[in-house]
Amino acid sequence: MHAAKADYIIVGAGSAGCVLANRLSEDPAVSVLLIEAGGQDRHPLMKLPFAFMKLQFVKRLSWNYWSEPEEALDGRRLWLPRGKVLGGTSSINGMVYSRGHPLDYDEWEELGATGWGWKDVLPYFRKSEANWRGESEFHGGSGPLTVTPVDVSGPVYDATTQTARNLGYAVTDDQHGAETGEGFAPPEVTVAKGRRASSATQYLRPALKRPNLTVITGGLVTRVVIENGRATGVELADGSGMHAVTAEREVILSAGAYNSPKLLLQSGVGPADELRALGIEPLVDLPEVGRNLQEHPLTGIGYELNQPVGFENNLRFDRLAWNLSKFYLGLPGHATQLPVTSFGFIRTQEGLARPDVKANVYPTRLDGRVWFPGIRKGAGHAMTVFAVLLRPESRGTVKLRSADPAEPPKVHINMFKDPPDLETMRRTVRQLRDFFAAEPLASLTGKELMPGANVQTDDEIDAFNRKTCILAHHASSTCAIGPVVDPQLRVHGVEGLRVADASVMPRVLGGNTNAPVMMIGEKAADLILGKAPPPF
Repeated sequence: MHAAKADYIIVGAGSAGCVLANRLSEDPAVSVLLIEAGGQDRHPLMKLPFAFMKLQFVKRLSWNYWSEPEEALDGRRLWLPRGKVLGGTSSINGMVYSRGHPLDYDEWEELGATGWGWKDVLPYFRKSEANWRGESEFHGGSGPLTVTPVDVSGPVYDATTQTARNLGYAVTDDQHGAETGEGFAPPEVTVAKGRRASSATQYLRPALKRPNLTVITGGLVTRVVIENGRATGVELADGSGMHAVTAEREVILSAGAYNSPKLLLQSGVGPADELRALGIEPLVDLPEVGRNLQEHPLTGIGYELNQPVGFENNLRFDRLAWNLSKFYLGLPGHATQLPVTSFGFIRTQEGLARPDVKANVYPTRLDGRVWFPGIRKGAGHAMTVFAVLLRPESRGTVKLRSADPAEPPKVHINMFKDPPDLETMRRTVRQLRDFFAAEPLASLTGKELMPGANVQTDDEIDAFNRKTCILAHHASSTCAIGPVVDPQLRVHGVEGLRVADASVMPRVLGGNTNAPVMMIGEKAADLILGKAPPPF
C-alpha cells in the first residue's frame, strides 16, 4: 500500500476521476488518493486513433460486463465494455466530442438538479476544452482537453452534406456553437497532435509530479466504510491483500454508471430489503440506487458505393503501412483520424423540441479488411450510418448478484421494454432510407447492404432491430441527482460521500457522454472545494 489515509479518496480513474484528481490536488495543502482497479494506460494501440475499435476488445483494459438476457431482444445479451485502466473509458472509446443539447441540461434542472442547467454547465465545458477554433462564447481555448476536427474532405462528405441541405436538414460547421446539438456537421474528436487525448493524458499525467497526489493502480475497492452516518474511508483489495484507507474529508465515487451503484450497494446504501436478502446490512435505505439505468440503442443502415471513394482505399496494405509509419514518425495521416464523415442530429417526427436521433455517417462497412491487389480482395466500398436513439424511454437496473465484491453486477438494460423506443428506431430506418434515396447521395450509392431489400414491413424492421441493435455505450443515471444524490452530488443519508460520473445524470444526454462526464468532474471539484464557477 502507498497511502493509509488522504484528505480525499477518489474511486475510479476514469473521465471524471482524473479530472477530480487534477483539480483537487491543485491545492498543495490537500492530499488526494486516486484508486484505479485497472492498470497503466500504456497499451501500444491506445495512442492510435484509428485503432479504437480494437482497444475495446483487449480484455485487460475493460470490465467486459454483459447484460442479463434481454426480454425484448428475444433473450439476447448485450456487451457492456467499460474502461478498466487509467483514463477509464476515455482511454478506449471512439474519442467523439459531443455535449448534448442545451435543453438536456435545462431538463435536468427541471427534474431537480438545481445549478445544472445549460447556463451553469457551459462554463465548465469551456474550462475543460482546448478547441482548435480558439476561445469564444461557446468554446474554451486553453483547457486541458484538446478538441480537433476530423478531415472529412471527399465525395462521401460532399454528397451527405448536400443531400441534407436538399432535404431541409440544418447544416452547420460547429455542433457546439450557437446550434449546439442540431443539424449535420463535421465531427470533432479528442485527439492531440495525432494521439488520443484521454482524461489520463490530459488531466492526470500533468498532475502526477505533485507530491500531494497518490495514484494506486490494480486496487479493487470493495466497499466504502461508513461509521455513524459518515464515510470514513474505503476497503480495497490488491495483490498484497486487503487494506483500509482513511478519508479525512470525503470519499468520491467516480466508478461509472455500473460500478458506482455497485459500490454503494456493497457498502449498505440502497434498497434495504434487497440488501438484507444478500446478507448485507443496510445502513441507508435508498431504493433508487442502481435504478433508472439509461442507455442509447444503436441501429445501422448501409449501402454499397458506386465509386471507389470509401475508406476501403486506406485499408490497402501498403497505404495502411505507410500511414502507420507516418503516425509513429509524428506526421499527420489517416492513422491519426477516425473513419467518420459526418454527425447528424435529426428528428424522426414533427413537433419535437430536440433531435431524437443522432446519425453517425461512416465511409466504410462493417466487414472492412486489409487487402492488396492480386493477393487478397477488399470487402468493397460502402458507407454505413449508425443511428443512435438519443432519448430512450426504457429504463434498466444495476443490482448485485451476491455479497461478493468480485462478482460482476447484474445489469438489465431493458432495451425496447417501452414500445415507443422500438417505434422510433423503425421511423429512423425509414427516414434514413429516404435520405439515401435523395440526390446527390442516391447517385453515389447502390445496393442496400443493411437491413437489406427484404426488410420492408413494420414487423420486419422491428425484427431486424431486435436482432441487431447494440448499445452506444453511454450508460447513465443509476445514482441520479434527486433520488440518490443532491445537486451538490452528496449521497443522501451519508456525510462525506459523493458520486461524480455519468451515474448522477437525471436523464441520459442527447449525445456522447465522455465530454459531459469530464464537465461533471470539473463542476464537482468546485462543489467539493466551495469555489465559484469559472468567470466565463
